[in-house]
Amino acid sequence: MTQTTADTLLTRDDNQGVVTLTLNAPKSFNALSEAMLGALQSALNEIKTDDSVRCVVLAAEGKAFCAGHDLKQMRANPDKAYYQALFTRCGEVMKSIVELPVPVIAKVQGIATAAGCQLVASCDLAVAAKSARFAVSGINVGLFCSTPAVALSRNVPRKRAMEMLMTGEFINANTAAEWGLVNRVAEDDNVDEALAALTDSIRAKSAVAVRTGKAMFARQLAMPLDEAYAFAGETMACNMLADDVAEGIDAFIEKRPPEWKHC
Repeated sequence: MTQTTADTLLTRDDNQGVVTLTLNAPKSFNALSEAMLGALQSALNEIKTDDSVRCVVLAAEGKAFCAGHDLKQMRANPDKAYYQALFTRCGEVMKSIVELPVPVIAKVQGIATAAGCQLVASCDLAVAAKSARFAVSGINVGLFCSTPAVALSRNVPRKRAMEMLMTGEFINANTAAEWGLVNRVAEDDNVDEALAALTDSIRAKSAVAVRTGKAMFARQLAMPLDEAYAFAGETMACNMLADDVAEGIDAFIEKRPPEWKHC
């Protein structure tokens, strides 16, 4: 386990392509303080250039996944320029997760509220403990969760997102899965096993295909239909020229497991 930024964020590389970033401020329910945002950004920047990484797990220590922004820190700096800089910095972290070349999987326990829920929504995939709960609760203190709304509305249907944003009410893990915020729900004692099944499945695939797919998927979502199909067709044509595709198709025809050249 590598320790970074005064232990605010812990990094573990299993040397098999999976890097785990663990939020490590349990006393503040892993709030996204300035230090936490800085540590996350630095770690994501480093991972972005590491071709050995196949996927990233975003986890947390303690009873909560992430309670959102550090409200005490925000109240101690009652200045519009400070708030603008803070929310911009948080947005950059969220975009870095989306733009990372490999999938990012949130491993959620306890609560994920406000910007913590935004963090889950920004990840490509999410595995949640059955006891996990999710909310965008800024409305309860007079603050509409505008920046979390960006990620949330790209995960769950419009009316579901508005219900969460307007009421601040919690939803449980099974509801989060039903609405599309998380992929898999596991009993609290089996979250690690459910997560391993997902990471193992990704690691078993061609790294070229996974990286191509993540980059393509995010970009096409923002395009009109005609443009999206044109972009997707060009991406597939380029992907077809990769050695791994030739190997994968040959292996399928020959009824044998593929031997990926790019791992």
